[in-house]
Amino acid sequence: MTLAILVPGGGGQLGRELAALPGLDVHAPTSADLDLTSAGSVIEAVAAIAERPNPVVINAAAYTAVDQAETDQSRAFAINADGPRVLAAACSSRGVPLIHVSTDYVFPGDADKPYEVDDAPGPRSIYGLTKLAGEDAVLGSGADAWVVRTAWVYGAYGKNFVKTIARLESQRPGLSVVDDQLGSPTWTFELASGLVELARRIVGDTPPAARVLHCTGAGEVTWAGFARAIFEELGADPSRVASCTTADYPTPAARPAYSVLSDQSWRSAGLTPLRPWREALAAAFAAHPTEFRPA
Repeated sequence: MTLAILVPGGGGQLGRELAALPGLDVHAPTSADLDLTSAGSVIEAVAAIAERPNPVVINAAAYTAVDQAETDQSRAFAINADGPRVLAAACSSRGVPLIHVSTDYVFPGDADKPYEVDDAPGPRSIYGLTKLAGEDAVLGSGADAWVVRTAWVYGAYGKNFVKTIARLESQRPGLSVVDDQLGSPTWTFELASGLVELARRIVGDTPPAARVLHCTGAGEVTWAGFARAIFEELGADPSRVASCTTADYPTPAARPAYSVLSDQSWRSAGLTPLRPWREALAAAFAAHPTEFRPA
């Protein structure tokens, strides 16, 4: 079954990964081509995809400048909350299912075990607040919609932690990286593949009953541990990565100390779980021998 997928946010890491997957009819406009804050543009784009066979919308558009959102609140809410509300309304009116991508930042980060989908949210940043508002808008819209939360995303496209660490490894004798925040690195290729698997289930009339799902790489690691693994993939000495604390590098927006999301909802829905994060990182480097290394 060939899906016709509209991907708002097509210029980002996940959007570009979705557009690169084979066997799909993907329309992945960038934010310049499809601004979620423009209701007319959103309605027109959803109407166009609705005319194609097996249409579905995967919303990868987001305001992701976590620190900047603290002072640019109106823009962050416009993109992360108002935009998804308009998108969901357009999908509802055209009968097009919607998959909305969200984040671990909707949780407070004070847990000691992986967050389940029904754990109470409690964002500690404006970014997290806007993303939670977007979830609520989508789920309360009446659209045939699902929310998929993910975390610590990296891929071959755009800027991300893996590329930053690879660049710094080539420039500095050593690095200090935060070692008191835990999360689950998620390769965009595996995330995109999982979202398409979900879309096929939805369009094929076997959708999951749960409307909120978690999809991340399996396992957990700190940012420092993640950086050391990246050094290993680069053939560099991981001992060059020193540990520091969040307090050593204060930021305008609070980061969750614990961002691990349970994949129980994903497994219970019969969807393919993502592999362990370390295994996926090795596969990502093997699949993209140049993209993750500085020129």
